[in-house]
Amino acid sequence: MDELLLRSLTPSVLGILVRRGADFAAAEDAVQDALVEAVRVWPADPPRDPKGWLVTVAWRRFLDAARADTARRRREDLVDEEPAPGPVPAVDDTLQLYFLCAHPSLTPSSAVALTLRAVGGLTTRQIAQAYLVPEATMAQRISRAKRTVSGVRFDQPGDVATVLRVLYLVFNEGYSGDVDLAAEAIRLTRQLAAAIDHPEVAGLLALMLLHHARRAARTAPDGSLIPLAEQDRRRWDTTSIAEGVAILQAALARDQLGEFQAQAAIAALHADAPTAEETDWVQIVEWYDELTRLIDSPVVRLNRAVAVGQADGPRAGLAALAALDDSLPRHAAVAAYLHERDGNLATAARLYAEAAQKAPNLAERDHLTRQAARLNTRRCH
Repeated sequence: MDELLLRSLTPSVLGILVRRGADFAAAEDAVQDALVEAVRVWPADPPRDPKGWLVTVAWRRFLDAARADTARRRREDLVDEEPAPGPVPAVDDTLQLYFLCAHPSLTPSSAVALTLRAVGGLTTRQIAQAYLVPEATMAQRISRAKRTVSGVRFDQPGDVATVLRVLYLVFNEGYSGDVDLAAEAIRLTRQLAAAIDHPEVAGLLALMLLHHARRAARTAPDGSLIPLAEQDRRRWDTTSIAEGVAILQAALARDQLGEFQAQAAIAALHADAPTAEETDWVQIVEWYDELTRLIDSPVVRLNRAVAVGQADGPRAGLAALAALDDSLPRHAAVAAYLHERDGNLATAARLYAEAAQKAPNLAERDHLTRQAARLNTRRCH
């Protein structure tokens, strides 16, 4: 069973059902039912036209659900419009669906969560991790969003800011998580940049390109993580870096600074340094100060503490870290790194081990465990 094929077809099938009259929540349920059926049937009897098969099965599931719901008896008139088997025109509805999910009837956070689940293909657990909330809380948020849009006519697309937030979270999950969605997020952001002249769209595209340029150097052949300072910069994609920097410079020249442009500027400074030792940490701290003024989030302040520790010394970084809640994800990892740089190996080893227990994925957990073991070995010798 080709799970990547199913994932790539989901947005188009969902878009077809919505255009034919299905409300979003019912359409999503029908498509999920069709995907489950595909997993069951396709290994033994693969269809010649996978997309057409999914559309037909999903549409029938939607009609079955509509008939069972007496409040939606009017949808029985759609039976005659059931699509005939056969090839379905290749239309990419993904970006349109992102805007439709950012519906004015939803709060931005609910719109982001719904889109990540319904269109982005992320699990509730992955979305909860991105939002730093318990999985049960996120499940309730997504359920409320579905109820809100159930029966709503999707003729009022949402705003660009919400769509950008979704694309950014999809990219981050694809870049560091269990599902490879980074390239898809870049593709959609390129589409958006071509359609909308907006400096923050350009800023997000630049940010994605600059981060993605380092992807080949982020992991060793055995899958273990390689920290930024230890990466082989010869493996960075210089073409993507040049494109990202050019896009960013054009956006910054418009003097309409936003959070994605500020983040891209930080990424560009990392990409511009020939070696880790030559990184302009002072300027990076200044950009983090700008970013803090735009979005004063704990995650931004956590990253700023690392930059301060590099620019002004580990004790300055620890002082900045002390102002943050120690339950913040990756707080222990940052504290361990700064304590190690300050020469406190015992505390650093303990904090690395603590951070490993809280790591959101296996690769990060293994990396932090190795860091703890490395320091414990040094202490014994």
